[in-house]
Amino acid sequence: MSHPQSILITGGTGSFGHKFVERLLQNPEIKRVVVYSRDELKQFEMAQRFTDKRLRYFIGDVRDRERLTHALKGVDTVIHAAALKQVPTAEYNPFECIKTNVLGAENVTQACLDTEVRRVVALSTDKAAAPINLYGATKLCSDKLFIAANNVKGANDIQFSVVRYGNVMGSRGSVIPFFLQKKSSGILPITDPEMTRFNITLDEGVDLVMHALQCAIGGEIFVPKIPSYRIMDVATAIGPECQYPVVGIRPGEKIHEEMITETDALQTIATDKHYIIVPMLFGRNAKDLLDSYCKHHGGKPVPQGFSYNSGRNSDWLTVEQIRTLIRDHVESKAAH
Repeated sequence: MSHPQSILITGGTGSFGHKFVERLLQNPEIKRVVVYSRDELKQFEMAQRFTDKRLRYFIGDVRDRERLTHALKGVDTVIHAAALKQVPTAEYNPFECIKTNVLGAENVTQACLDTEVRRVVALSTDKAAAPINLYGATKLCSDKLFIAANNVKGANDIQFSVVRYGNVMGSRGSVIPFFLQKKSSGILPITDPEMTRFNITLDEGVDLVMHALQCAIGGEIFVPKIPSYRIMDVATAIGPECQYPVVGIRPGEKIHEEMITETDALQTIATDKHYIIVPMLFGRNAKDLLDSYCKHHGGKPVPQGFSYNSGRNSDWLTVEQIRTLIRDHVESKAAH
C-alpha cells in the first residue's frame, strides 16, 4: 500500500486518539487527519494541544451513517477507536452499548465501502475473546463485522483488519490512574487478589495499529506478544504502605483475561512480535488460508491446545518494572 495520506479516527479524542494523532503529525507525508467524535469539549481541549493545520475535527456519532459517509469524503484510511468501553456501564445500559459498538461498527464498514477508503483498522479488546460481559460480546460482534466486510468488498480496493490488545497502561478509567488517585487515602481496593491482566503502553498500541496498516492483507486479528501483571503487584508498586481491602469483582469481570481462545488457536499463527488470528473467509479452505497468511506474514501455526491467557502468560512484569512503566508512561503523561 502507498503511504496513507488522509486518515480519519473515530473516537479520536480518547487516550489512543491523542497518542495516535501525535505520531501521525510527526510524518510530513500525512496530508490530513480527521478526528470524528461526539464530545465538543474534548475536541476543543484537543485543539488547544494540537495546533497543526492538517488536523480537522468532525462532531459526529458512529451511530449516524449519513454523517460518517460525509466525513469520509477524501479519506483513504480509517482507524475505528470509538466505543462504549466501561464494563459496568455496558451491563446497566446494554442496548446503548450495542448501538455504539455493534450498529456503529456496521455503519463504519458500510460508510467505508461506500466511499474511497482503502484501509480500515478496528480496535478490539481482550474482553472480546470468550466474552462474559456485554462490552466484550459487542466487541466480538464488531470484530466479526469488520472481518466479514472483506467478503463483500467486491471490486473495491479495500482491506479491513482488527487489532486486539489488553489493558492500556494509564488509559482513562483504568486501574493504574484509579490507584494513583486513591493512594493518598491509604486504601487501594482490590477486586480479587488472584486477578491478572495483559499490559500494553499507548505507544505499543499505536505501533500495533501502524503494523496492521502496513502489513494486513485483510481479515487478520493482530494480537501483540505482551507481558501480564498481577493486580497485587500493581498495588504494591503504587502504594506499598496502603491497605488492600478485597471488595469483590464487578459485574462481568474476569479473574484472568484471554486474547486468543483454544478454538481461535486453530486458525492462529505466530510471528516474532505478534499472534495473528487468520480469518475464515467465505468460499476459502481453512488450511489454504492459514498457509497463505503464514507465507505473507512470515509466521507459523501455533501448537495444538494453545491459548493466550493473562494468568498463564510466560512474560510477567515485576513490581519494579511496573513502577518504572508508571513513572515513564503514566505520571509523565499526567504532567503534560
